[in-house]
This record gives sequence, C-alpha cells and structure tokens, in this order.
Amino acid sequence: QVQLVEFGGGSVQAGGSLRLSCKYSGSTASAACMGWFRQAPGKEREEVVRIAPDGTTDYADFAKGRFSISRDNAKNSLYLQMNKLAPEDTAVYYCAADRGVAGRVGWARCAKTDFRTWGQGTQVTVSS
Repeated sequence: QVQLVEFGGGSVQAGGSLRLSCKYSGSTASAACMGWFRQAPGKEREEVVRIAPDGTTDYADFAKGRFSISRDNAKNSLYLQMNKLAPEDTAVYYCAADRGVAGRVGWARCAKTDFRTWGQGTQVTVSS
C-alpha cells in the first residue's frame, strides 16, 4: 500500500503559476502509475495527467502546453507544474497512484488503469 500527501496549493492570480508536489511513502510498487486529478465545485472529478514508470505521459486537452508532470523516484515525489493559470483551473487537486495492469510494462501498464490510492487533495484558487 502507498500513502500520498499533496503540497503546494494556494491562491494565485490569472496568468500565474503554481507547483504542486505529492510525496508518496510505503510500497513504491503501488505507485508505478501516478497521476493528477482535479475537482471543481459542483463538477465531477477529472483527470489532468497520468505518468507511467517509463515516463510516458497523457495530458488532458486543457492541460496541454500549460501543465507539466514530473516525478523524482529518488525523492518519492511527483510534481505538477502549472503555468498560465486561469480561473477555470480553480479546483481541489489530487495526487493518485496505482500498481497498474498486471503483466504489462511501460505505458501499457498505466494507460487504462483505475487509480486506487488517493491523496487528501490540495486547493488551488485562481482569481481573475
């Protein structure tokens, strides 16, 4: 089992940047596949981006060109750099992890996996 804790949320003006961090502990095998999700008030949770052990990523359209995911396995940390933030990016952002699909490697392991471990979330508020 893996535990996740997010850091770095806050308030920023439109056009600004924030960097979210997610520290994971416990079974690192359970964090082979990782991702960031968000949930805005009154809306369903949506995926922002996911990353596989080989570094392959898949971004939601709204995140392409503005957000960047990275991971530092030596520090057991996942990051989300968010630039050119807009008021519609206001949401609680969640870090997620999963072992991925058994028997698969690389992107195939993570492409369709349902994330089963979640952090507590961190609030991001963007004002106009």
